Amino acid sequence: MNSGQMAAGDVDVDLGRLFAGIRRRWLRILIASLVITGLVFAAVFSMTPQYRAETRLLIETRESVFTRPQIGSAGDQAALDGEGVASQVELIASTEILTEVADRLKLAERSEFSGGGASLPTRLMVMAGLKSDPGEAPPEERILKAFRERLSVYRVENSRVIVIQFSSEDPRLAAEVANAVADAYVAAQSEAKLQSNTSATQWLEPEIEDLRSRVKEAEQRVAEYRATSDLLLGQNNTVLATQQLAEISSELSRMRANRTDAEAKAAAMRAALDSGAAIETQPEVLASPLIQRLRERQVELQAEIADLSTTLLGNHPRIRALRSQLGDIEGQIRTEARSVLAGLETEADTARRREAELTAEVNRLKVASARAEEEQVELRALEREATAQRELLESYLTRYREAVSRSDRNYLPVDARIFSRALTPGEPYFPKIVPITVAAFIAALLIMTILTLLQELFSGRAMRPTAGQIEPVPAVPMPRPAPAPVEEPEEELPAAAREETPAGGPREAGLSATSGLGGIDIEQASDKLVSGGAARALFVSPEGDEAAAASVLVARDVADSGLRVLLLDLTASGAASLPMLESVAFTGITNLLASQAQFADVIHTDHFSDCHIIPVGTADPVHAMRAADRLPIIMESLAAAYDVVIVECGPADASAIGRLTGTDTQVLVSMVDPQERALAVETLEALRRSGIDEPILVTPAGSTLPPPGRDAA
Repeated sequence: MNSGQMAAGDVDVDLGRLFAGIRRRWLRILIASLVITGLVFAAVFSMTPQYRAETRLLIETRESVFTRPQIGSAGDQAALDGEGVASQVELIASTEILTEVADRLKLAERSEFSGGGASLPTRLMVMAGLKSDPGEAPPEERILKAFRERLSVYRVENSRVIVIQFSSEDPRLAAEVANAVADAYVAAQSEAKLQSNTSATQWLEPEIEDLRSRVKEAEQRVAEYRATSDLLLGQNNTVLATQQLAEISSELSRMRANRTDAEAKAAAMRAALDSGAAIETQPEVLASPLIQRLRERQVELQAEIADLSTTLLGNHPRIRALRSQLGDIEGQIRTEARSVLAGLETEADTARRREAELTAEVNRLKVASARAEEEQVELRALEREATAQRELLESYLTRYREAVSRSDRNYLPVDARIFSRALTPGEPYFPKIVPITVAAFIAALLIMTILTLLQELFSGRAMRPTAGQIEPVPAVPMPRPAPAPVEEPEEELPAAAREETPAGGPREAGLSATSGLGGIDIEQASDKLVSGGAARALFVSPEGDEAAAASVLVARDVADSGLRVLLLDLTASGAASLPMLESVAFTGITNLLASQAQFADVIHTDHFSDCHIIPVGTADPVHAMRAADRLPIIMESLAAAYDVVIVECGPADASAIGRLTGTDTQVLVSMVDPQERALAVETLEALRRSGIDEPILVTPAGSTLPPPGRDAA
């Protein structure tokens, strides 16, 4: 069946028929899968087993808190980040380390590294000029290439762990190489640290000597400048002029306060004396010892006068004497107050003179301090230079002492630790014979199944017409084949012809098929159509409508086997339609030829089986004959949609049958009456003369169409 004949949207995939092809070919699928699995097993079994061992490294700082240099924290952090660990992975797989391991373990003496024999594909590519000859490469290059092909170094994700894996035919060698690579990496790191430490000490020695001389010169310039600029330092490293200015300024402020206080006190005392007010309330008067004694004497006299006034009159000489003494005391108090006022004025005058002197001194010190500040700027610049040189010298000395100490004590810990060494593997990691064989069997089974499904799809046997989607094919119709006249045989069959099989192909086969109306029965005919893969089966019934029962029985039997079958009734009376539809009043092939119906309208389902049928139809046969040329095209469309198309032609002649044949067509002759042997022989001979090879005689063995009922098929 040609799948290219199917129009898009006219057919659909029948899953039942698709998987029925797998059921029919299950033995072939199984045998092919077993053969492929056997070849894979043999290939895998012949492979040399490979063993794999792995060593694990941890990138970490080996320094303790007591020995870690203070200046090394940033460098340690950089070595432990993601980029640092990735760099160590590349360093492990470097050429220097691999070469050292290869020399130590003498890998050049082993055949798997020397590359003595190249594989067949490699030799073919070399002969074709697509690849250079590996044997022409230097031995070191061949060894390193084989080494790298078997070595795998990678970092465990989200960690600082590095895994070193090595595979080899020798399990012991696999473990030795993995451990040797790790040891060589640690040794290389230790050597690198030692070399770096030695280079640092060699560079620091001349630098330290040069810095010492520069520090000495800088400090000397500071001392010389301080001496020439007279920048003498006082307390708190302050220039002496500035310190004196601060002190004199404080003294000046204090003196101004004293002067102001003395002037205020003198003004208050003068105002009291001028106004004749009591001066006893003035603090300075009260503070005078003389005035205090006079006030005490005044109080005593007043008390004595008061006491005598109780017994003596006011003009008594005693009282007058006491009052005279009291007046003298008051005069003395005022005299003393004026003395206090004179002292306050003197104190204020002294304070003014001292203030003037201090002001002049402050002005002088301001000039000196300004000059000292200018000189101090230059001095501080010299001191900063000397300090920077001194600090650099101290840091270099610290580093130098640490480097020398580590070299002398041989304490240079590597920032890596081997925490898991490789052990000799007991089982090969490749090839895994059982998993590979099982996977090969499953893959082969799957591939063969897919190929079988594709074969079914491309052959068209898994296709069916889509309801409502089949459109009539425009073509020129061909008249319905008319019953051919049957001529009597002119001679009897030879005896030798009756000894051949009915499907022999040559003339003797047809003759043998008619011997006693032998041929094949209905079941054999349906089996031949199913197993032979015929897309069309043309039934010729020389006896007329009575022999049409064979095509109906064969169609139902083939449909019960799971194939999609369509029976096309081309008899004049509808002899094949009536037992399947129980009526002839259905649209059919004449309606399709007359363009009165579409495919979906003329295809009906057998009432008693899964077979489809296109009956004769209800259109005018004369009008339908005008489109008889469309019949071969209709046959092509039906053959694209169904697995088998069975055509009941009735008593048609050989020329009419020839117009309906195509690729994968089987012609069958149906005979019922054993007495019509001559008619069967003549029909078979006529078919062969028209170019039809191997027509088959079908004899229902006296069977007639069963009564209505699905199981009757």
